[in-house]
Amino acid sequence: MNLERKQLYEAIEKERNSKLLVYVTGDKAGWETQIANDATDYISDQLDKIGVVEKISLLLFTNGGSTLAGWNIVNLIRQFCDDFEIIVPSKARSTGTLMCLGANRIIMTKQATLGPIDPSVNTPLNPTVPNAGPQARVPVSVEAIKGFLELAKHELNLKDDKALADIFNVLADKVHPLVLGEVYRAIGQIQMLARKLLVNQVKDESKIEKIISFLCSESGSHDYTINRREAKNELGLNVEKPSDSLYDLINRTYMSIREELQLRTSFNPESYLGADSSKEYTIKRTLIESLAGGTDCFVSEGRFAKIELPPQMGIQDQRIFEGWKHYD
Repeated sequence: MNLERKQLYEAIEKERNSKLLVYVTGDKAGWETQIANDATDYISDQLDKIGVVEKISLLLFTNGGSTLAGWNIVNLIRQFCDDFEIIVPSKARSTGTLMCLGANRIIMTKQATLGPIDPSVNTPLNPTVPNAGPQARVPVSVEAIKGFLELAKHELNLKDDKALADIFNVLADKVHPLVLGEVYRAIGQIQMLARKLLVNQVKDESKIEKIISFLCSESGSHDYTINRREAKNELGLNVEKPSDSLYDLINRTYMSIREELQLRTSFNPESYLGADSSKEYTIKRTLIESLAGGTDCFVSEGRFAKIELPPQMGIQDQRIFEGWKHYD
């Protein structure tokens, strides 16, 4: 952790009268990472060093990941504080949004966006991706399944039981019945988790139902983005606009992390090698950080090497190390 970021963290903690924890999953093209169970141990270590305090602020940047990992992380953080808030500098999508529901408040910048929490199911029984090898599977979205059935009922105007059964059989021919069962289980689970988390910031049961309904189905697409105004005024989440001074601190912190993880820099092996025949690389892909606990990063290290693949040259990725490293 560089000196500038330490100073930024100290200033944020002073402004929020809290202890700051940072969790960033990278979205670098081809090297993306997600919220995952393996991060929980490192977050736990960070929290042990922070200790039990009155208030914790989590600065979160993510495209999503494991629903249960997000649920576990929120509950873990709540064991160490009475007041828990999440700061969103840019995006906290999917499971990131689910985590935001478990905070007492969400601090969103002008650029910050949340998103739907409808899950996708990815199992060995999922449909394969054509021409991409037997291991490549198509994630099955809850909304895609619901959309197909709604199309049959409303757009194609299929009403009788036999016609609907025939449509379901067509679907079951394309998507394994056990995957369909997992989809049904996943939507029920995420609704249950969202309801349990939301009581920390919304007390009105009708508002809770409205929020869950929108985030789980009514948004129409998993790519739908929810800005600060919509999250606060239309959904009814407890969203706070940062002061000008806090906005500056959040933005500078995000820029520092974005530069360190090179989130906006494409990583093309051919360009990286240039005229060299081989070259080592180190890519930090996930960051968990606090003043008390230092820095934990999920890192990929390896060597790119040019190899002959007649009639042209190819590039081999020789992965040397992939896992978590601690930096003081």
